[in-house]
Amino acid sequence: MAENRMKVQLVRSMHGRLKTHQACVRGLGLRRMHQIVEVEDTPATRGMVNKVQYMVRVLGDG
Repeated sequence: MAENRMKVQLVRSMHGRLKTHQACVRGLGLRRMHQIVEVEDTPATRGMVNKVQYMVRVLGDG
């Protein structure tokens, strides 16, 4: 069974952001600026991306 995946890139710094937003970014697996991670495309990860949409860029399907 194929899983839906999406690539997410951190494009803005986490410094000075709300703790909940920092937690969402870390929960997505992002640690450094311009790092790209591949995550499952689920409602939970979509919600995390939507919460920090000003800090990340969705690059598309993996």
